[in-house]
Amino acid sequence: MSAPVAANASLTPLPGHLYVVATPIGNMADLTERALALLGSVDLVACEDTRTTGSMLTRLGLRRELVAYHDHNETEAAERLADELAAGKSIAVVSDAGTPALSDPGFRIVRACRRRALPVVPVPGPCAITTALCAAGLPTNGFFFAGFLPPKSAARINFLTKYQDFDYTLALYESCHRIDKFAREIVDTLGPDRVVCIAKELTKLHETFWVGTASEVNDRLAQASRKGEFVVLIAPASFTL
Repeated sequence: MSAPVAANASLTPLPGHLYVVATPIGNMADLTERALALLGSVDLVACEDTRTTGSMLTRLGLRRELVAYHDHNETEAAERLADELAAGKSIAVVSDAGTPALSDPGFRIVRACRRRALPVVPVPGPCAITTALCAAGLPTNGFFFAGFLPPKSAARINFLTKYQDFDYTLALYESCHRIDKFAREIVDTLGPDRVVCIAKELTKLHETFWVGTASEVNDRLAQASRKGEFVVLIAPASFTL
């Protein structure tokens, strides 16, 4: 006997509700049925890049009104969107890929809704950080997600030094422009034997996991293409493979 479906799990958007919708990080087949239904029927889709989201919706055969909601206009746009919600419109917020508000725009519109007691409904799905954690083989009894570290090398080294004795796995995002430098900083700061995982192109054709000591992973990364975005996992100092 199937469990009853909660009211907020409906495939039909409700007036005045914000839907925080996770979208695929690489494989379109990962979009949930619920996300597809809601994206095709909300009044507005607030998105990080209208071109990226517009292309995704076109591939899905959907046409929706899109509103730009990104790092550079997030504070102002959040209040405008909250006004639209208060007026009775239904809105889905999405990022370019993955789950909004996790190192992507989304936090401020959710906060604006909570301040006004407007309903916020999560529509879970793909997330790069949990995708990497579940397949890396590093401890998952607890982890600290730090998003993207600052671009300056000194700031990244300060972070590694501060958390070098942390009891749980450290989880971060890194860009293709800095991943090689960051990998070397891990070796130099935490030592060559620290167990790490660097994953790239998750759920895509060239998905890759490098798992091993920091020294081993750094060497393997140096010989590989560094195209794409990366997830970096750093195990506690006591952990061994």
